[in-house]
Formats: sequence, structure tokens, C-alpha cells
Amino acid sequence: MKVKSVAFWCKDIDVTRDFYISYFNATSTARTINPNTGFQSYYLIFDNDVRVELMSKSTVMPRLGRLTDDHFGIAHLSFWIDGQQALDSLTEQLRGDGYYILSHPRLSSDGYYESVIIDPDGNHIKIVA
Repeated sequence: MKVKSVAFWCKDIDVTRDFYISYFNATSTARTINPNTGFQSYYLIFDNDVRVELMSKSTVMPRLGRLTDDHFGIAHLSFWIDGQQALDSLTEQLRGDGYYILSHPRLSSDGYYESVIIDPDGNHIKIVA
């Protein structure tokens, strides 16, 4: 068995879609729309065929608390990048483009070189080398 997809509710699925295409090499399906419920979504597809569904509906409420607070549910989405220099460069690009860096590049206690950023919807995104 393998994980096929994970889904995120988004404030603006176009902004979030562009974020993952620009920084994490995702491709995207066409937008689906249910005119009866107002539900809209895209699937992002990554090189290993893992999919992230970006979903939007006017009735979805924003996350409570600060973006840096821990909360029940998915803790982070993690991406592997080849090499510490590539991780440093991507993290700096994200910082320069105005994204919040929760954890600057560092060697973690489990031996990975990693950083953690906040995506446009407040999700914690871990970049690991």
C-alpha cells in the first residue's frame, strides 16, 4: 500500500496552486467545479505521482490560532531536495519572496538537514536534504 494523495482546504486555490508549481515542480490538473455546492479543486501531481488536492468552498473557516502554533491534524508536508546548497537556495528564495520561514536550514535531531516554511494557507512545509 502507498499514500496516493492528501488534501488541503485553501483560501485561494489559484494562489496555492501557483506556489507549489513555482517552488516544488508540481503539475496541475484542470480545475473541477461543483456548481451545486460551490466546491472547487485542483490536483497537484509531483514527480513520484503523489497528489495533493487543493480544495476551496466558501463555507470553510480559517485556521484558529497563529500559523506557528501546533495543532491537531497533519503537522507538515515534506519535500526531498538533493543537497544542502539546493535547500539553502530554495529557502532563501522563499524568504525573499515573502514567505514565512518557521525553521531556518539546520541539522535536525534525527540527522536530516531541513528547513520549514509556511505555505499561502498556513500549512507547514518541510524541505529536507
